[in-house]
Amino acid sequence: MKTFKMILLVVFVFVGCKAQQDQLVFTSKGKVDYQISQDDIKLLDSIQYRSFLFFVNEANPENGLVKDKNWDDAPSSIASVGFALPSYAVGVERNWITREKAAQLTLNTLKFFYNSTQSEEADATGFKGLYYHFLKMDSGKREWNCELSTIDTGILMMGIIFARNYFDLDKKNETEIRSLAQKVLERIDWDFFIMDSNGKDPNTVSMGWLPNEGLHHMGWSGYNEALFLYVLAAGSGMKGVEQAYNSWLSTYDWRTPYPELSHVAFPPMFGHQFAHTFIDFRGLTDKFMKEKGIDYFENSRRAALVQKNYAIDNPHNWIGYDSLCWGISASDGPGDKYNFDDKNFYTYAGRGTSGVDLNYFDDGTIAPYASLASIVFEPELVLKTINSMNEKYGSKLWGKYGIVDSFNPTANWFCDTYYGIVEGPKLLMIENFRSGLVWNYVMKDKIIQDGLDKLEFENIK
Repeated sequence: MKTFKMILLVVFVFVGCKAQQDQLVFTSKGKVDYQISQDDIKLLDSIQYRSFLFFVNEANPENGLVKDKNWDDAPSSIASVGFALPSYAVGVERNWITREKAAQLTLNTLKFFYNSTQSEEADATGFKGLYYHFLKMDSGKREWNCELSTIDTGILMMGIIFARNYFDLDKKNETEIRSLAQKVLERIDWDFFIMDSNGKDPNTVSMGWLPNEGLHHMGWSGYNEALFLYVLAAGSGMKGVEQAYNSWLSTYDWRTPYPELSHVAFPPMFGHQFAHTFIDFRGLTDKFMKEKGIDYFENSRRAALVQKNYAIDNPHNWIGYDSLCWGISASDGPGDKYNFDDKNFYTYAGRGTSGVDLNYFDDGTIAPYASLASIVFEPELVLKTINSMNEKYGSKLWGKYGIVDSFNPTANWFCDTYYGIVEGPKLLMIENFRSGLVWNYVMKDKIIQDGLDKLEFENIK
């Protein structure tokens, strides 16, 4: 593993970056050329490269498992693995890793998941084609008493879908990647995870399953990061998925927190980014969005602007919030040892805001990834925001894997933990802005196209 890291460093320093340097602004109508400064290009290079190193240094190259976070004893998160797979391709395109090495890492990952134990036993790796949220880094068996997770398996599958389209050469490793990807994708029993019609969230996709307990009592309802999950399940042949999706749409929360920023609300910003990391929703509307006259891309753009406006309003008078210091999302925080006067701080929490009247756990903690992963929606604003944060906080804003996952100016606290589910969207959304790489390979997949068709998405470009 040490040899592999050294190769990566040498490749980065001496070969440089071969990927396209054209920056693109993406809108509901398509894409337009957008030129940014050389300094901004260097900044994006640094952010992406440091995030890329997370998926190298925090991985077990033998089985492809990637840690949930950069702690010595952290287990693997299957969502981290899902984000890692396209990250290796970014490394190829930017000359940080060879295609052969990326293909081998990807193949090792697919071999592990295909050959791992699928059973009802509590120490298996998965069941019904899905996988447990957290796995032991060495054996790959279930860690703790975690759930068989539909959303985290979904992210893993989106990474696999990308990989089978990206590795398209007539070479042994790449041919095997495509073959194993097909087998892993085909064996998921999506029908097993539909909620009973008498449950809390009837007819939706369940959040998960536990041995001896069965399906989770809650399903994926309301707008959130699971938008892609319904597209994936639909394209994979889930029976009754149309009814499940209608149940999902029926619980949307349409709000107008600021004039001209009406949107389907979900306070944590990651909920407006995860699906877009893989699926290009520009111009795509379902029946709900068609009635509102916007697409999901525009919805996320408005959500980002709402967060900026909320920072300007700053209803709790936190230090640092302004038009160029915004972004509230699920993240670590200072915790109660930093509490003072009437200021109370949380540790890890599902922070977020969809306006003054709808905010969760706002304790003055900013998550830079919330703005960075919005770069495709509002590139000029995001670049100004990150530059402003850099000017204000300097080296405190940077750590081992680049820009910190979160910080709190009021508590004078900067996070030193990095999470795969933060580094992945940050790295990949910047790449979508720069080259459209992830979108280009995911959108050509039959599962995605079939899923969009089955859920009656229409193109309004």
